[in-house]
Amino acid sequence: MALNKSMHPRNRYKDKPPDFAYLASKYPDFQQHVHTSLTGRPVVNFKEPEAVRALTCTLLKEDFGLSIEIPLERLIPTVPLRLNYIHWVEDLIDGQKQPRRGIDIGTGASCIYPLLGATMNGWYFLATEVDDICFDYAKKNVEQNKLSDLVKVVKVPQKTLLMDALKEETEIIYDFCMCNPPFFANQLEAKGVNSRNSRRPPPSSVNTGGVTEIMAEGGELEFVKRIIHDSLQLKKRLRWYSCMLGKKCSLAPLKEELRKQGVPKVTHTEFYQGRTMRWALAWSFYDDVTVPSPPSKKRKLDKAQKPLSFTLPEAGVKELLAKAAAAGRSGSGSPVDSITALLEKSLTELRVLHKRVPCRQQEQSLFLTAVENTWIHGRQKRREQTRQLRELPRAPPCAGTSSQSGAATASPVSTRNQPVSTANDKSNYADLKGKAFSSKESSTGTETTAAGGQEEEKAQENAGAEDVDMDSSVTADPGQETDVKTAAAASARHTGRSRTPGGVDCFLFKCLLNVIPEGSDVGIEMHWVEGQNKDLMNQLRTYLRNTLLKSVGKV
Repeated sequence: MALNKSMHPRNRYKDKPPDFAYLASKYPDFQQHVHTSLTGRPVVNFKEPEAVRALTCTLLKEDFGLSIEIPLERLIPTVPLRLNYIHWVEDLIDGQKQPRRGIDIGTGASCIYPLLGATMNGWYFLATEVDDICFDYAKKNVEQNKLSDLVKVVKVPQKTLLMDALKEETEIIYDFCMCNPPFFANQLEAKGVNSRNSRRPPPSSVNTGGVTEIMAEGGELEFVKRIIHDSLQLKKRLRWYSCMLGKKCSLAPLKEELRKQGVPKVTHTEFYQGRTMRWALAWSFYDDVTVPSPPSKKRKLDKAQKPLSFTLPEAGVKELLAKAAAAGRSGSGSPVDSITALLEKSLTELRVLHKRVPCRQQEQSLFLTAVENTWIHGRQKRREQTRQLRELPRAPPCAGTSSQSGAATASPVSTRNQPVSTANDKSNYADLKGKAFSSKESSTGTETTAAGGQEEEKAQENAGAEDVDMDSSVTADPGQETDVKTAAAASARHTGRSRTPGGVDCFLFKCLLNVIPEGSDVGIEMHWVEGQNKDLMNQLRTYLRNTLLKSVGKV
């Protein structure tokens, strides 16, 4: 499938691909490479280097007024893909139709980036090249297009990137550098052996290029890492450093390398042309530069966000209304109002902040702010609460306090035997949980072991529990007993959080819940507003749906 629709928005070929029939009628050199397909469409065989070269030269002449020469044994660039890179650099430096200074690392025989940048925007370029043939053709192409005042082509030694190229120009601050690095590490990789997924179709175009243009030691990954290391020394000599990549798998390790080196500004993008994809990476040491969003993030922002929703069918609505009427909560009798009241009750129990907000007639809207996750593992939390209620410390009997057992009423219990009884009670409960206590231990030893084990267990529970503060349920006075629910309520009151949904600074997420009539059914929609993770809202949606369905089942 062609990817032209995903080209850069300003790419002239995005919505208007080249008209081969028109170009063939105007340029005889191109006409000989245009054929008619079985469907009657004019086509070009991209497997032929001559045809690819003729198309590139024709497009540059027709659309940009540039005349160039390219040898067949060197890399023949495709114009739409290179144009994508130029437009992205424009976005990076805000350089559309503005004079800027740039460096093209390895400009190639065509010198296409400097020629396009100088023609379109009046940019000044320093173009470097290591290959003798490429250098001669690049210089000739610049001169015959009369752009020598804007483009300077320099011959540099092998393995030279930025450092040596800028030795003579120590005072100039460049706005950017761009580079189309050698993609491959060796000939086998260049031919697709062990580097291309076997399920992918073969390339649709011919791979031309000299050894220095398509291959480098370590491939594009090591080549770009060398540029990164040069940039760590040059730093603010350039506002933006950038490179094109031929493999998506190179993007992640290069971004990780930049992160390790502490580079503050990093971004990337994707280039599309026909069935070809390329990636580009850019980084900067300046704090005042604007960083464009990666295309994946743009797609997420542009994509319409569908609400999370579920529907309560007519039968369920009637049963809920009947239940509400039996409980004396009929109210207005509106299904939307009754279901909204049930949802508000569930949200209150979950401690999810909510308030009603204006909405359309016959609907109800709630603005929710979740400050803690209280809707998952509900059954486990209820079991835990029951266990904590059982394990509350019992107050020892005191003088003047009536005993609960008949045996204690008949005869007084000695204070020396009381700890043994308490310890035995705890030991019996511990046995039920699978903790064995030796029956041969002394009463004092048993009491110490059981108490110590429970204190350790409570400490672990306190570390993971947010709903109940167990420390507040044990007081210094052994005769005082604390209610767990009161302690939990007190803990919630002392969290310091505002109870107004809009006034909470620390929250998991915020969303808008709409209750909407859908004929005889009622629909519930949850629209994401902001927060940490949309999955949490999905969990809450599931909890509320299950709660409503359980309410129907209990009728």
